[in-house]
Amino acid sequence: VDLGFRICMLAWTGFVAVDLGFRIFPLPEAYEGLTSVTAHDALVKQGAMGQLFLWMSVAEVISSVAVMQMLNEGSGRKPGDFGLDPVGFLKGKSEAEIEEMELKEITHCRLAMMAFSGVVTQAVLTQGPFPYV
Repeated sequence: VDLGFRICMLAWTGFVAVDLGFRIFPLPEAYEGLTSVTAHDALVKQGAMGQLFLWMSVAEVISSVAVMQMLNEGSGRKPGDFGLDPVGFLKGKSEAEIEEMELKEITHCRLAMMAFSGVVTQAVLTQGPFPYV
């Protein structure tokens, strides 16, 4: 399944974790008192978001090679499938079981996309702490 979906799962967790008070130490002084909503502008001003944009762009350029191979050469690779199964969940599974797992994963990932959109919207509207009510 597409890595973008998995990123939404991590994004929701990270967004909420910041507002629940989780921090990575040592915390730079510029990050003191930031919430998930106010962090964006502060990090753009500091330049950290530029670094994030740069490295995400590099990852996209590298992954575009696989996409071009898939489209032009018929590599047999499914869209978004990077063969990421480090624990081996799919080893020894039948085609039907693999399809069922893929469907479950994409369903959960779509839910994560909606959840992240909802949590950002609610955080901006309420300007309060989690659970943003």
